[in-house]
Amino acid sequence: MGEVYKKALAFKKRYPMTVAWRLKKNSARVEEHLNSDEIVKYVFTGQKNNNPFDILSTCVIAITNKRILIGRDRVVVGYFLDSITPDLFNDLKVLSGIIWGKVHIDTVKEFVTISNLDKKSLREIEKEVSTYIMLEKKKYPPRNDKSKA
Repeated sequence: MGEVYKKALAFKKRYPMTVAWRLKKNSARVEEHLNSDEIVKYVFTGQKNNNPFDILSTCVIAITNKRILIGRDRVVVGYFLDSITPDLFNDLKVLSGIIWGKVHIDTVKEFVTISNLDKKSLREIEKEVSTYIMLEKKKYPPRNDKSKA
């Protein structure tokens, strides 16, 4: 049993209302793409979509010391893997509904929505992602805004 899977299981046990399944297969997809020097800092699960009724897009999200990885094993054949590096990260938005919540991760190239999260998990996810991004962004030089020149 890998480290990502153990952390995904621990998250699911803390927040059982989160809609997530196939954790072992999704975690395996993330683990096979980890570099040898990457350290997994935090893992959570959810649905990579914006539809509360679509429960087929379960994913495992791992925050490492280098990037955010989102792994989804396909039901039949293949898998999807998204990698978000800190330099491409723009913004994080947390939305809470009656039963579930969502997290929007805005990047330079795409807008990622993780939905069907247990409402109680939203503060923890926001804290972990924001803390990671704030620390990692300090390593990158500020962008020059040439429009102000």
